[in-house]
Amino acid sequence: MITKRNVLVVSFALFSLFFGAGNLILPPQLGFKSGETWWLVTIGFCISAVVVPILGILAHAKLQGTMFDFAKKVSPAFSLVYCYLVYAISISLPSPRTASVAHEMGIAPFFGTSPLLTSIIYFMLVFIFVINRSKILDVVGKLLTPAIILILVCIIAQALFGFEFDFGASEFESPVTKGILEGYQTFDAIGAVVVGGVIIISINLKDDKIPYEAKKGLIFKAGLFSGLGLFLIYTGLIVTGALLHNEFDADSSRTALLSGISLKTLGSTANLFLSILVSLACFTTAVGIVTGTADFVKGQFQNSKHAYLITAIVGCILGIAMGQFNVGYIIAVALPALMFIYPITIVLILLNVAPDQWAMPKVFRWVVLTTVIFSIPDFLGSIGLGEDISTFTNWIPLSAFHMGWVLPALVAFVTVNVFEKSK
Repeated sequence: MITKRNVLVVSFALFSLFFGAGNLILPPQLGFKSGETWWLVTIGFCISAVVVPILGILAHAKLQGTMFDFAKKVSPAFSLVYCYLVYAISISLPSPRTASVAHEMGIAPFFGTSPLLTSIIYFMLVFIFVINRSKILDVVGKLLTPAIILILVCIIAQALFGFEFDFGASEFESPVTKGILEGYQTFDAIGAVVVGGVIIISINLKDDKIPYEAKKGLIFKAGLFSGLGLFLIYTGLIVTGALLHNEFDADSSRTALLSGISLKTLGSTANLFLSILVSLACFTTAVGIVTGTADFVKGQFQNSKHAYLITAIVGCILGIAMGQFNVGYIIAVALPALMFIYPITIVLILLNVAPDQWAMPKVFRWVVLTTVIFSIPDFLGSIGLGEDISTFTNWIPLSAFHMGWVLPALVAFVTVNVFEKSK
């Protein structure tokens, strides 16, 4: 039987899954630069950072499977390539970014050491925890999230009641699109696909006799509650950034802005506490990413311990190499990969949520193929080749907003379904 306590536990687990420390640095700068259009930016950001990830969890509740099952309707080979690509991106970008955030918020302001030294020590410790698979981080992780939320609520409340509701001019031509693309940087849609199955497994381990429909209902309710929590926190941080637009330099970095807002609203003690908590939360995230990637590769090589060890080493070396750069640089480097993989991930989530009669294997194949093709111009544009292909891309609807894949994918979905139903 599903109780309110079950819903509460799963809601908090989902919230913790998506509420990464790296995500905290994104909303304040969005608000800071959005000015009076902060609410439009919020809509865009929450579409890609809240709605899509929660739908990903609902898709897992429907599939009751693993990450491989997400794309197997396209083809088993495609699903395998997709899995490898997602894990490669995970250990190359969001994992190193945690080290960069930890350095900029928790190390550099107090010790002034080089980012390379921080990155080396950071990923040496990550490697130790990955190899030993310690349970300590699970316990620490459960305490970190409530503590960070408490501080953030205080920051948001202080900003709302302590500053005048005066918003500056927006720097964004298309606030909604900017919010959506910035939401890509949370990596939460990918997180839903990768880790969502773990939530299902955890529920089964606690009670494997829960009926399929009851389990779906539990995930649905928990998804709504966790999504509401994420929406409130993200909206509060965006509004806070918008209210404090006169308090910081226009070129302030994301981490500097979050630290500065904390300092302005709660003082130096709370800022120090937040920096420590965020750094620890970043560390637990990095350990989780490297461990998850190593587990996947291990499974592909007949549970080989050598494959696990080699993957952990490679993941930590990549972390050191990329983690020494600042957060802004890593976010810029991540954009091309996200412009390609995120549209594919979004359509896979939506297709898996859709009723089976509208999401047959043929529909999967054509919609995903269309998405891949029409994501290429956005990918090329993100690496500076947009002008070279503008003659061919100007006719694609929404291409000016880096969303050129949306309508073609929708047309493919409708066309294939109409064709199949008419046969």
